[in-house]
Amino acid sequence: MLLALCVVFALLGAASNATGTVLQRKAALSVPAEDALRPRLMVDMVRQPVWLLGICGVAGAALFQALALVTGPLVLAQPLFILELPFALLISVPVLHRRLPRSGWFAVGCMVAGLALALGSAAPAGGAKQAAMVRWIPALVLCGGVVAVAVALARHRPSGAPRAALLGAAAAVANAMTAAMMKSAADTFSQHGGTAFLTAWQTYGFALCGITAVFLLENALQAGSIAVSQPALTLGDAVVSLALGVFLYGEHIRTGWWTLPEIAGLAVITYGTVHLSRAVPLTQELTA
Repeated sequence: MLLALCVVFALLGAASNATGTVLQRKAALSVPAEDALRPRLMVDMVRQPVWLLGICGVAGAALFQALALVTGPLVLAQPLFILELPFALLISVPVLHRRLPRSGWFAVGCMVAGLALALGSAAPAGGAKQAAMVRWIPALVLCGGVVAVAVALARHRPSGAPRAALLGAAAAVANAMTAAMMKSAADTFSQHGGTAFLTAWQTYGFALCGITAVFLLENALQAGSIAVSQPALTLGDAVVSLALGVFLYGEHIRTGWWTLPEIAGLAVITYGTVHLSRAVPLTQELTA
């Protein structure tokens, strides 16, 4: 029953986050390019009502994500956010005045089928409610280093696909760390109440990582199309979250011969993601 609730909450979170992403992209289209990677970018965004609606979508996604992480393992909840990409592109059809070609619908089907095959084969489960500090330290150092390198590489590239992909990947790692710390903080709140929640370092850690992820996402959306930044964000989030779930919380997936259909499912997801990105040309993304 709890695993079913985890799936429902994760799907609602993916849809809510996709809505927020599309609305934020709509706002980002009117931001001057010279404001990229500067605090001024956020000032420009806040002045737009559509951006504020997008943030409401992100806030709703955070709530659903927390509920998913309390009711199920990280290795189950976060991979379901892969569906955020097809949700985002389908929502962007009316919002950003684009058209999803027939091949795009095929790609969406591939992503859904691949995810079902991968998760059905992996049967993610188990794990502890909390992680030891001896595991948090290397995870934080490694993930922080990856984000720093991705941002440094992005700063030396002009606006366009490479920059958007790098910033999307950085946002993915920050998102995965946010989810990992949110799982711990949400369990603390569930088991020990508000006072323990407010005194846990993970509470402030996931807030800081979440703000960083939003900032990086805003810059990724400003640098290039959703079709470029979202695959890096979506796939990266799922892969890093899977690694963190296994390393930090001791969660597990099936191995042995089950690895073959898991790899096959991942390959179908990757094909669908890349194909879906190419099915929506950048020239179709219009300003409002």
